[in-house]
Amino acid sequence: MKPPRFEAPRTFQLPPLILHPFSDAASPTKLVQSSRASLMLQGLVPNEDYSVEQLERIVIEGRFCEIRMLFYVGKDVFRWIEQCREVVAREPELRDAEIEPQSFASLLIDEAPPALREKLAEWGVQDYRAIFSRAIGLNSIFAEVPRTEQLAFEFIRNYHYYADQLFTCWSNSRTCSRLRSQDFPFDLYASGEYSRMLEREWSS
Repeated sequence: MKPPRFEAPRTFQLPPLILHPFSDAASPTKLVQSSRASLMLQGLVPNEDYSVEQLERIVIEGRFCEIRMLFYVGKDVFRWIEQCREVVAREPELRDAEIEPQSFASLLIDEAPPALREKLAEWGVQDYRAIFSRAIGLNSIFAEVPRTEQLAFEFIRNYHYYADQLFTCWSNSRTCSRLRSQDFPFDLYASGEYSRMLEREWSS
């Protein structure tokens, strides 16, 4: 059952969500190799003389890169959520609206403004809902990015199933209101893009 939808008495501009770079130079290569190794294990592409153990290791390295990347996305999302909470706390009209961190997560994932969705598509992000929800799920249990040896093989191999369930648990942990994007608009920037925009504003 979805929480009630809150209709705000007026428009409240939220801070922008700023995403920082989160991958090292080797990560894109590892992700491509991991995807190909996974296809080889499934017999969907020819095996390039790798053993099963080698392919499994390549897959695990790629999945761990994904976990790291999602963890850092989640840190940016939680930073944004905290900034949004500060905005709401200053508004007497919103004091009794049951707006919780989960409200802003739902706004981002389920009610994202069209301009934000278009920008993510331009960046090549296909399933932003899965990315943001899994990033939140992982950040709900990890205070710092974990090391490979701290995680079970099963978790790394199938982390997306666990992250989906973690997000569901986090989302259901509090009763909250759902927000509408027309009432709570916000923008999305890459950190470099946002820095350049601020520089232009300061110079003008």
